[in-house]
Amino acid sequence: MQLEYAQSSPAMTETQSTAGQRFQPRTIYPLGAYAIHGIATLNDALIALDSVRGYLLKIDPVTDNTTILNSCQVDEFIDATGLAIWENTLWFAREQTVYFCDLNTLKPQIFTTMPYPVDGVGVWQTTIYVSSQKEGYISIFEFNPQRLITRFPLPGVGAENLMIRGEELWLCDRTEQSVYCLDRATGELQFSVLTPYEGPSGLTFLPHPQTGEDLLYVSYAGEEPYIRDNPNNPEGQFELTFRDRTFIHPLYIQFNAKDHYALSNGFLIEMSYAEEMLPLEEFDLKNVEWRIALPAETHRQRVLKVEPIGLPFTEEIQDGQRVAVFRFDGLKFHERHLFGWKALLEVRGIKYLFQPDDVDNIPPLPPEYQARYLVDDDELAMETPIIQQAAREAIGTETNLLRKLLKIRNYVYDRLSYSLTPKIDTPDVVLERGIGSCGEYVGVLLALARLNGIACRTVGRYKCPPKANQQNIPLEPDYNHVWLEFYIPGYGWLPMESNPDDVVERGPYPTRFFMGLPWYHAEIGKGIPFETVSAANQGIDISIGELAINHVRFTILGELPPSLE
Repeated sequence: MQLEYAQSSPAMTETQSTAGQRFQPRTIYPLGAYAIHGIATLNDALIALDSVRGYLLKIDPVTDNTTILNSCQVDEFIDATGLAIWENTLWFAREQTVYFCDLNTLKPQIFTTMPYPVDGVGVWQTTIYVSSQKEGYISIFEFNPQRLITRFPLPGVGAENLMIRGEELWLCDRTEQSVYCLDRATGELQFSVLTPYEGPSGLTFLPHPQTGEDLLYVSYAGEEPYIRDNPNNPEGQFELTFRDRTFIHPLYIQFNAKDHYALSNGFLIEMSYAEEMLPLEEFDLKNVEWRIALPAETHRQRVLKVEPIGLPFTEEIQDGQRVAVFRFDGLKFHERHLFGWKALLEVRGIKYLFQPDDVDNIPPLPPEYQARYLVDDDELAMETPIIQQAAREAIGTETNLLRKLLKIRNYVYDRLSYSLTPKIDTPDVVLERGIGSCGEYVGVLLALARLNGIACRTVGRYKCPPKANQQNIPLEPDYNHVWLEFYIPGYGWLPMESNPDDVVERGPYPTRFFMGLPWYHAEIGKGIPFETVSAANQGIDISIGELAINHVRFTILGELPPSLE
């Protein structure tokens, strides 16, 4: 198989560009930029608004050459956001006021002042679109005479920048880590996708310099931690601090309307999972079978190759899932082994598009799913009064599957806060103490959903560290991770994260990972144990953690091209 992927590379020089080499869209890091909070297109260049310095930056996407356009007017653009350009007029917002100015003079004039702070501005001919997180709406104005035409509710819960392309209204949401495509006339959601990085702060379409095809670029702004070398620090030379992080990256989208999902940027990654035999207690095991689940094939994940590490294994199918089986005639306390698997994966972000109306007339849950996915098969405490009462309170009188599950999720988020715990307790204990790990969130969600007739199962097991710009470097996750999938009769399984969307005290909670997963999740072992050990002398009670130490490693080899084909 011929693998094609894009690696981070220096900007193409003018000589290379004119030599006929194909332009490869990639990450753009504008010099002198601190926090880009709006981008727009002007001819064949990107225009970026740096809200910290107040710079209007003209950026060549081929060479990264950057020019400050407003050398004498930077004060007017400090803390500004929502950049838009229509013909010879530039639009932006600052605090509650929307401004416009001539591109030649760059002298701002007030268009309107809103009751709440403005996050985004978009323009199409004489129609002005203004988004405000505080207000919760996109307000649509006519320019002359100035009047409010209508309002659309925002699709997400965070600060949203926007732009217009033809009949499409595009938004990016910083909290939701998402880009939305809406119908410009009605505000109806067409689809949404997850962005490969956190903190999207602006978006625009720019024609490919060679093919003319529209490329969607998204800007990102935030902070990143780093270790600073400070020889003047009396407490030690190295210290943890933060620095501004801002850049522009192409966003690739594949929308599958028939199957109700959209894919976004993907990466080729190599994942290794291995066990190092290092037992804590003496034992003598006979005829050992050590099973480790293998990565799954899904809409967003392709398994290109799997090979053994250390020792050979045979492959079995368990409940439709691939499992590596390592067999030992015997294992003794003094033995040392290293064994596991290495997989080459294509992973992408995915967001499923289902509305509550889509599941109003679904068929009943098949009996075999009722028998397996509506029962307490993993110490879920479904018979306890506290869990049964919570299951009733969570949904109230709701009957729609999607609304029920979203109400259950929000109910759990209202009552739990995330924290690492030394062991996984049962859902009744977790609800009473109000604190839980990702596995404990999953337990509570499973119990409440199953009691309300929603088939669910556990999924995991690891997340690649989300450092897409650190390629060809071994990366090790700090912890394992689990989430869940729920079943829509007549369609199939959809993902729902356990705790990462529980980011705001008492809500409103983002829905980025409700029916969605980012690119860095590795889907392994759906509905089956990730790892088990069995032996002929089963009377010996030794956990896997007492037998071995696991080693998990990811290496991001490059960014995938836009198409799956």
